[in-house]
Amino acid sequence: MSQKSPVNWEQIEAKPEFRALLGRKSKFIVSATIFFMAYYLALPVLVGYFPDLMKTKVWGEVNLAYVFALSQFFMAWIMAFIYVRVASKWDKEVAAVIEGHH
Repeated sequence: MSQKSPVNWEQIEAKPEFRALLGRKSKFIVSATIFFMAYYLALPVLVGYFPDLMKTKVWGEVNLAYVFALSQFFMAWIMAFIYVRVASKWDKEVAAVIEGHH
């Protein structure tokens, strides 16, 4: 009881608009992943190579290492928020490509 999709995905995949969208999507995802991994790995690298800098007190007993570690939680939420906004635009573009197919 398989139902054939009314959309010809092979034809849509061959469209230049769809290929361009995939290129932009890949570029964003790869760039965001590289940025996030660099940001995430910066803490252990900074603590390992620049311990005196990271021990710098910024507020009472809270040092720069703690502030940076806390900022990683915010960065994860910011990245998720940005991804959701960008992905909703991709969804609209895909819908437009599919509608243009009919």
